[in-house]
Amino acid sequence: MRHHPTILVTGGAGFIGANFVHRLLKKGDIKVINLDALTYAGNLETLADADGDIQHSFVLGSIGDKSLVDYLLVRYRPDAIVNFAAESHVDRSIDNPGAFIQTNVVGTCSLLEASRQYWGQLSAPDKENFRFLHISTDEVYGSLGDSGKFTEQTPYQPNSPYSASKAASDHLVRAYHHTYELPVLTTNCSNNYGPYQFPEKLIPLMILNALNGKPLPIYGKGLNIRDWLYVEDHCRAIETVLAKGKVGEVYNIGGNNEKTNLDVVTTLCQLLDELLPESPHRPHKNLLKFVTDRPGHDLRYAIDAGKIERELGWHPEETFETGLRKTVQWYLDNPTWWQNVLNGSYRGERLGLSTK
Repeated sequence: MRHHPTILVTGGAGFIGANFVHRLLKKGDIKVINLDALTYAGNLETLADADGDIQHSFVLGSIGDKSLVDYLLVRYRPDAIVNFAAESHVDRSIDNPGAFIQTNVVGTCSLLEASRQYWGQLSAPDKENFRFLHISTDEVYGSLGDSGKFTEQTPYQPNSPYSASKAASDHLVRAYHHTYELPVLTTNCSNNYGPYQFPEKLIPLMILNALNGKPLPIYGKGLNIRDWLYVEDHCRAIETVLAKGKVGEVYNIGGNNEKTNLDVVTTLCQLLDELLPESPHRPHKNLLKFVTDRPGHDLRYAIDAGKIERELGWHPEETFETGLRKTVQWYLDNPTWWQNVLNGSYRGERLGLSTK
């Protein structure tokens, strides 16, 4: 990669993408071209700190718009593409599977094709250095029983339209490597949490509901287990894979923090009790409300991150407790951000209620 590399980040106004963009810009010598369609979960306010930064160019558009992507590749000549662009919420995929196929499968295919054509005309050294890094999810592996963890060798068994669409995109990335030798890397991460997360996801939704004294809905009995990864740890892992990952390889990224949903929300309530001693809603755990489970709800995900730890030297720095404290504090300190988000299309209502 050049001394002052240029990176095309797709989906860089979304939760993980924007955190990654902020991280790159802090380095000062990386030029970021940020392509985002600004669907409901993309938010330019998340990028407010990058306003006026000459290293950051925001472009409104979709990864499925091949002529736009072709233009950006020719104009900016990136050394790497990091693809975050995706529809990402399981409940929404239950309500509207087609949108997920369009963005996650058709869009990724279009981006890969543009990347292949661009890469094919690079000089030999630039060709050698170029990387296409695809960001995916542990949900492609399906559901675990009480024991075991997902490894890079776990067979794919996606159970929701969302995870099926991500599995398909992972297979396309792999195929472009094996068929065309495009230098790709894929990461599959566990549940992320942290600043700038759209409040349809469990942790920010619970924080904001609790602040407003609204019920905290828990699916089923709250016993579904997820491995939680602080977004900043994830961004460091992506950076590590981009710099040191072996072309064609998959790296699983996890936080070593398995928690039931009930544990997560209970811990969150205790933190809010402590951080908001004046709250009229204390103790916040009284707001818990058990609701009908989501259709096809996977029982347990857990990531074995041994490969990235052994081969690339990455490991998570935050425990769930330290990461959650930082997250809650961020939402308490940034009400303007989430109030503006909630003024949009999402009101905190229950999604994913489509019945068979």
